Amino acid sequence: MEAIDFWNAYLTWRTDWNVIPSKTTSSKPVYTLNNARMPVDCCCRITEKATGEERSYVLGGNCKTERVGADRDIWTMPNADFVPVFSQEQFMMIKTFERVGTRVQLYPPTLGEQSDRQVGRCADNFASVRIDLPTQEAQVLESNEQIVSAVLDNRHLVARTAYEVARYSVTLEYPIRTINANERDSAYQTDTGPLLIPDLDRDPDDLISGFELAYSAFNTPDWIEFMVRVATPLTDDISVFHYSESRRFDTTNVMVQL
Repeated sequence: MEAIDFWNAYLTWRTDWNVIPSKTTSSKPVYTLNNARMPVDCCCRITEKATGEERSYVLGGNCKTERVGADRDIWTMPNADFVPVFSQEQFMMIKTFERVGTRVQLYPPTLGEQSDRQVGRCADNFASVRIDLPTQEAQVLESNEQIVSAVLDNRHLVARTAYEVARYSVTLEYPIRTINANERDSAYQTDTGPLLIPDLDRDPDDLISGFELAYSAFNTPDWIEFMVRVATPLTDDISVFHYSESRRFDTTNVMVQL
């Protein structure tokens, strides 16, 4: 079989103010042109069973909000952790500020404020979007012994997790960055992420708005547990985004080595 080579997979979007003024930035740009490239951490494919239509989304790597090309004060304040979710047609920018509900002024100010989630159409915001997902031949690891051996041999490992509900079927493909292995008892357990968890109660065109970030763990092909990033109360008035909600799914988990 083939699997995504995540070690060479990238998401790149091109902002060109001379072509399409950006609607996602919070400060006046130093340059009118920028290509933002980041690694891909997860690919989520969702198929609507009734139509057979498949939609693919990728999760970009985590970074910080910044002013590209500034000669000082590069980091925007208040600063945020930033991860993007893209398909070829849509995007969602997820920002984690110090507390839930923080908003920042967009540039120019006539665009209003930006919340911790901004969803839009790629064609309305970017000169181009590239999603490069090269594949490699991969060997399915069919036993705990094979998985443990691959871990201890420092192989590149990729997991596929599949599950379904009445309306949709879902396949998550993601690199195994962190994993536990035990050669004495032939046991393993993943602990890796972040990756994408969809809200399957939404209609197809609104699926991108419902993604949550999660870490995953499994030690069997039959089920998985996610630790999901959600708004978590600290006091009656203050909440933060934190990985604090555990969810368990019956799934089919397959691990391969490139």
